Amino acid sequence: MNAFGFNSNDGRPQQLEQPTPIPTGHDLLIKIDAIAVNPVDTKVILGITQVLSTPRIVGWDATGTVIATGQDTVLFKTGDKVFYAGDITRPGCYASHQLVDERIVGNAPANLTPEQAAVMPLTSITAWEALFERLKITEQHDAGKNILIIGGAGGVGSIAIQLAKKIAKLNVTATASHSASIKWCKKMGANQIINHHGDLAHQYRALGIRDPDYILCLNDTDQHFVAMADLIAPQGMICSIVESKRKQDLETLKSKSAGFVWEFMFTRPMFKTHDLIAQHHLLNSIAELLDEGQIISTLTENIGSITAENIQKAHRQLLSGSTIGKLALTAID
Repeated sequence: MNAFGFNSNDGRPQQLEQPTPIPTGHDLLIKIDAIAVNPVDTKVILGITQVLSTPRIVGWDATGTVIATGQDTVLFKTGDKVFYAGDITRPGCYASHQLVDERIVGNAPANLTPEQAAVMPLTSITAWEALFERLKITEQHDAGKNILIIGGAGGVGSIAIQLAKKIAKLNVTATASHSASIKWCKKMGANQIINHHGDLAHQYRALGIRDPDYILCLNDTDQHFVAMADLIAPQGMICSIVESKRKQDLETLKSKSAGFVWEFMFTRPMFKTHDLIAQHHLLNSIAELLDEGQIISTLTENIGSITAENIQKAHRQLLSGSTIGKLALTAID
């Protein structure tokens, strides 16, 4: 198999030739058709603190074809088209082939291109788990309530807006900071837009709507914690996916009986939780919603084939902080 790996944090991928792995247990061997890049890719690379003797293969978003299965697999067979985000503790998808546990793999959407499908797993899992498992939102009990999504135009924000608006039936306020991202958030379904570079509480309350019952923070927890604590409605819930470098005063939430919770979509595969298969079912639900047209792919650009040059180009774009939606790369030839 061919792959691209990193042995230092200089951001320069090395092309690798390795034996194609053999699946055992619950693993699928997948021939990759397309991948997406995510901020976690660059964070993992920057976290390499010493030169590695074996380069790290990163990447956690892909679609492809099952070409072999382990002896314990029951969910898929050879020839199935699949999509998945994978497991951060294992080699990633910057490769021609990959081993992935079938319990975190879904059936690929039938009506999308490989690139359109490849950009969906990681962000969809993150948004779904944040909204429906961490914040415990249900349409039955929460339709019509208010949610503030901080960082609406990024990968997770793009799908979170759609799920919150179209599936949970919430009134969605998203943040965006320039005309292109504002337009994108509106396309995704946001009811109102405010700027996360300004005074969030002042801007939100100027809209004349009730304080948010839910806040999903996808952009700088440290910067926004004070505003979130101010804005959150009594008995409301805040969820963040962005690590905090400073200590936050959770007592500011006490008088409101408000809560704060983290979402990390790799938790289930990392800790092999008892409900690992939930991500399989979740991805199948996302595929159905995509095929039915209830939600749309968040692909905004296909960078090209998986090459060292295109990987670096995609990473530079991610690190610029200006990426809207998701970026894809097509399979290694």
